[in-house]
Amino acid sequence: MVDDDHENPDLQDTDDQKRLALEHLLDAWDTSLEQGVQPEILATTAIFAALTDMVDLHGEEFVAQMAESLPARIRSGEFTLVEGFEN
Repeated sequence: MVDDDHENPDLQDTDDQKRLALEHLLDAWDTSLEQGVQPEILATTAIFAALTDMVDLHGEEFVAQMAESLPARIRSGEFTLVEGFEN
């Protein structure tokens, strides 16, 4: 959920916002894993949450067009953190 009334002046920079958001998400991710949530369930739930927020903010067509580019980006390694990982 976006709350425009509570902007932190220290987070005006987009990179700072991304860094802080990722830090919070990874903390929540680790906590969920520690509490027994399976990684696959956590991942699909995170994708669902992200897509529903994106649709709420930008609309279905915008998100659908953005999602169309995902297969090529995934195959090119944009989301691969461990080199040489293949399923």
